[in-house]
Amino acid sequence: MLTILGKATSINVRKVLWTCDEIGIPFVREDWGAGFRTTDTAEFRALNPNAMVPVIRDGDFVLWESNTICRYLAGQHGRTNLLPAAPQARAQVEKWMDWQATELNNSWRYAFMSLVRQHPDYQDGERLAAGIAAWHHHIGILEQQLARTGAYAAGDSFTLADVVLGLSVHRWFMAPIPPTSRPVFPAVGAYYERLSERPAFMRHGRNGTP
Repeated sequence: MLTILGKATSINVRKVLWTCDEIGIPFVREDWGAGFRTTDTAEFRALNPNAMVPVIRDGDFVLWESNTICRYLAGQHGRTNLLPAAPQARAQVEKWMDWQATELNNSWRYAFMSLVRQHPDYQDGERLAAGIAAWHHHIGILEQQLARTGAYAAGDSFTLADVVLGLSVHRWFMAPIPPTSRPVFPAVGAYYERLSERPAFMRHGRNGTP
């Protein structure tokens, strides 16, 4: 039985939960992270030296990094519809997954901590404005891609790229950004509704958690 370590409200844990749901993988989940069992212990660091969730245990195999976990699960279960076997098609999926983890995630960090978490260390007005602008800029990059494909991030079909990007899009829509400063991105809006037709996204993505 697959074990997932991490609280269900974590955006990175939800990537793994959504992937498991799409594939139909049975699992058990243990609550780790802020508000639950601390990851800052020797026990947890033995599993992930970064002391971050999620971590999975698949038998004797331990793995961390959420996007890598999603790729592993799709490969382990032969789901080439989610992660293609052909090198070029796979590269398109992985490109958008990596962009989500490196570029898009970094763009919204300050704004999210300020607006959603309301953390006192993230209340500088100029930095917040710059963070919101960077967030919008990166969602605009996704808007251009979705306008080209007319469907999903890597093309006509739903893939793992849409699992990770869908959760980021949901966070953007859920953030209390002033309406006057939120651009209208019609392709992203249509994409969000398209993803909402998937029961697994409604359970693990568009479920009220930013």
